[in-house]
Amino acid sequence: MPRTVNQQEDIDQKQQPVPDSEYARTIPCNELNVSAPFHWLSLGLQDFIRAPLISGFYGLCFMAAAIGIVLLVQWQGTHLVVMPSLIVYGLIGPFLALGLYDAAWELEKGHKPKLLHSMKAIGRNSSSQWAFAVLLAVCMIFWMRIAALLHALYPSVQGAPITDFLPFLVIGSLVGFVLAAIVFSISAFSIPLMMERRVDMMTAVFTSFNAVKSNIPAMIVWAGIICGGILIGFATYGIGMFFTIPILGYGTWHAYHDAIRKKHH
Repeated sequence: MPRTVNQQEDIDQKQQPVPDSEYARTIPCNELNVSAPFHWLSLGLQDFIRAPLISGFYGLCFMAAAIGIVLLVQWQGTHLVVMPSLIVYGLIGPFLALGLYDAAWELEKGHKPKLLHSMKAIGRNSSSQWAFAVLLAVCMIFWMRIAALLHALYPSVQGAPITDFLPFLVIGSLVGFVLAAIVFSISAFSIPLMMERRVDMMTAVFTSFNAVKSNIPAMIVWAGIICGGILIGFATYGIGMFFTIPILGYGTWHAYHDAIRKKHH
């Protein structure tokens, strides 16, 4: 079991802080107000405006990927390509978001963010980031296998009454919610933490999970805002992603700084 640094001792500085190099520890988190996500969103919008070139570049990347998914679904004429497409999108997204985190970090330090510098953020602690990508891939593949098994509950008769759909809808929704909550919990703050502090993947995952678990009301609001932004993006055939994803990316950086306790120097 990973150990959690005693929060009271950390506050009182009665002990030396645990170095970020320790493997698989849990960095303490702060208590978040339920209204905090709206502040992160506001700060994300400000960063979007303050870094128009970088915002536009990453916005175009996310928009192009979303439009590609929409066109693929229309071309194939089946919903079966939606899940694999979203999985690819979900795996590429966090790495593109690194550039947004870097830009927000530079703005925070009073620097002018540069596109090339933000692109190099992918290589900052790449071993932990790739390990996390593999973890996400395993979660997504497991999710697909569960979805395939649950499809057996789907009525085979056309025009079946709504009651025949209930087992599929109820069980599918519950399983999907649990898996989505787990993935969100381990990924909410992992990547910015790995980028800024260069911690190992397990430390980032444990810390993110602990921060989400300790601030469930605020994180439910933040998850709802993220889902809303993604829905707006796809509802506009991917075009809305140009705005929503960069703003949410910047907002995630500010969420991370609010949620994870800063180390002592």
